[in-house]
Amino acid sequence: MDDKFLFLRNSDMFSHLVNLKYIPRWLVLCLDVIICIASYYAAHYISAQLFNSRLDERVFSFYQRVGFVICLQIVFFWLFHTYSGVLRYSGYVDAAKLLMAVLLNVGLIILINYIFYFTNSEYLFYYTSLLVYAVLSFLLLFIVRLAVKSIYDYFSQNSGQITPVMIYGSKSAGIGIAKFLRSGPENKYKLVGFIDDDKNATERLIMGLKVYKLDEATIKNIVAKKAKAIIVSPLKMKEINPKTDLDIFLNNNLSILTSPPMSIWKNDMPTIKQIKSIQIEDLLERAQISISTENIAKLLKNKVILITGAAGSIGSEIVRQVINYNPALIVLLDQAESPMHTLKLELEEQFPDQIFTAFLGDVRNKERMEYMMDMYRPDYIYHAAAYKHVPLMEDNPVESIQVNVKGTKTMADLAVKYKVERFVMVSTDKAVNPTNVMGASKRIAEIYVQSLFKKLIAEGNHNTKFITTRFGNVLGSNGSVIPHFKNQIEKGGPVTVTHPEIIRYFMTIPEACMLVLEAGAMGEGGEIFIFDMGSPVKIVNLAKKMIRLAGFTPEVDIKIEFTGLRPGEKLYEELLNHKEKTMPTHHPKIMIATVQMYDYDEISLRIDELIQYSMLCKNFLTVSLMKKIVPEFLSKNSQYERLDV
Repeated sequence: MDDKFLFLRNSDMFSHLVNLKYIPRWLVLCLDVIICIASYYAAHYISAQLFNSRLDERVFSFYQRVGFVICLQIVFFWLFHTYSGVLRYSGYVDAAKLLMAVLLNVGLIILINYIFYFTNSEYLFYYTSLLVYAVLSFLLLFIVRLAVKSIYDYFSQNSGQITPVMIYGSKSAGIGIAKFLRSGPENKYKLVGFIDDDKNATERLIMGLKVYKLDEATIKNIVAKKAKAIIVSPLKMKEINPKTDLDIFLNNNLSILTSPPMSIWKNDMPTIKQIKSIQIEDLLERAQISISTENIAKLLKNKVILITGAAGSIGSEIVRQVINYNPALIVLLDQAESPMHTLKLELEEQFPDQIFTAFLGDVRNKERMEYMMDMYRPDYIYHAAAYKHVPLMEDNPVESIQVNVKGTKTMADLAVKYKVERFVMVSTDKAVNPTNVMGASKRIAEIYVQSLFKKLIAEGNHNTKFITTRFGNVLGSNGSVIPHFKNQIEKGGPVTVTHPEIIRYFMTIPEACMLVLEAGAMGEGGEIFIFDMGSPVKIVNLAKKMIRLAGFTPEVDIKIEFTGLRPGEKLYEELLNHKEKTMPTHHPKIMIATVQMYDYDEISLRIDELIQYSMLCKNFLTVSLMKKIVPEFLSKNSQYERLDV
């Protein structure tokens, strides 16, 4: 940036120009009147020189004629409200109003002039002076507005208040956004061109602006120098490949914005607030998952649904989706008071017709849980309550057992006692070949519910079906890497990544919960359903994309630091044990894992012993027994590695 711009940016004059309030209407009207008077004087002088004569001033003086023209002009200014708009936001509509006000005024005066000549054989005005006045007044009025707008845009753009943008997509949605940017009030974006991957589109102009082709050279050498952001039209978002189409913008330090679909535009146009930065979810290199809701609707309608961990990111989304199927009652169970209160307020506002109850309680407290089960008698349980943060559980393994194992066992046993129809447990990919306490605790919980169901079937008890679902990381969940990176970026960095080669599978929260409901509906009992998580994502690449989405350059504006793998963390997550196989289901994104089966009577005794160890707060004894129950549990980057020797 030039030194003069740095000086202007820091000067009081510049700040005053950028933050100037609206010019009062009366002042705009006075300015317009002065312009019109000057225009008439110039028009009269030109006409007098052309005809080399003067009008008869015995009836009306020159000043009376000027006053007549200007008074009529003020009337038409008032009729068309030409002075009501904000000069800095002037556009085609304002120009049209000015043109109509001037032409109708001149037209009326020409009519009056003709009538006066017909009755008095004298002209009040030269016709040429009226025509020259019309041209001069309109041009000057419009040029003043254009000058104010250009000066404001210039200073605002250099201060960062107005962002030069291009639109990716030159079809109807893109053109609709362009029209809004050109005419919308209080705009903070300046349209400087279009981008399209259609070769035919790049050979023409749209709204007087060039359409640039989508290739690395054009984006780097032209687009990145003209624009600071790209607005992707809604239709284009459905067609593009994030990896090939959007990365080309991010790699050239161009921010990516998007607008809502045309179907939900208000008054046929979006608002500035609806044009937002694209979310990292939109850059997932995987297709969105869709499901058929018929089976779920049949299952949940008019039923009592209990959701444990209801105030968490997964639990609360399950609540929102379950409401769509018209259950008779939803019981929200969580021990976190403040998140529960927030969820309760949200549901009361958004779903006033749904009956629900917020029940504070801890899944470890058997007496409290039995009181709840006896009171509400749920038909279905979605068990999402769990401790899930790997480093915390590595430091507090006894708590991991208390919540993830004892809590699950308590709820599963009560589900059998109160004849719950379906018990759907939310598990994790970290339960496969676990390298940390959290993953091992979830695997033990899986083993318990699966062996319990096997025993029930052997005894002829078909009342309760136990179903387990496994999936990887969900974007935006509490404590996940996405909000963590966002916070670090907002603070200016650095962004911390544990290892340059670490990869993870990702899924959005709504997708994960949809699949949980679908798996719960299709399950016959005893299955462990796993979800197709798509391609794994390299975390360092995810961090770089998020930095670019925020408008910064990785390693230049915001550094990336590698901190080393955390206790219990591994470079990659698995969705299946290497000894396990999968069977397909009718849904292409849901499979059934065939896993090792355990005898309930034997495993139940060992789990009870494990729970007793955890109650003694003996970390190493607890982890030692976990490894005996789950032989594939081999600790990584942890103090418990010595137990594997």
